Amino acid sequence: MVNVGDFLKTNGIKPSYQRIKIYEFLMNNKEHPTVETIYNALNGQIPTLSKTTVYNTLKIFIDKGIAMAITIDEIEVRFDAHMDMHGHFKCEQCNTIYDFNVNFEGALSDELNDFEITEQQMFFYGICKKCKNHS
Repeated sequence: MVNVGDFLKTNGIKPSYQRIKIYEFLMNNKEHPTVETIYNALNGQIPTLSKTTVYNTLKIFIDKGIAMAITIDEIEVRFDAHMDMHGHFKCEQCNTIYDFNVNFEGALSDELNDFEITEQQMFFYGICKKCKNHS
């Protein structure tokens, strides 16, 4: 298991208790939480935590390249600490976001050869297997 404090230090982030807990939550929760979800989950453990602190901490993580913001729709922004290349599927019934593997290399066309790509994201929308089986 990765020592989160050491990981944050390695990435140029001062490892405060709040930052460690927020990053641990991101790493251990694949549901791609919102600021509100993170705040509600950690507020009991960290009574001094504010939504502003969660938001600012996530911004630091994004700026340092150890987390990403997922804007899969106009309603909310979700966060992901898994930085490997992958796509996201959002179920239109239960609103769960699932990760899936993607070969982005095969998806690029020659039309982008002279472009500098700084970010790659792939989103799919539909009905997940769980919701489909319950209908």
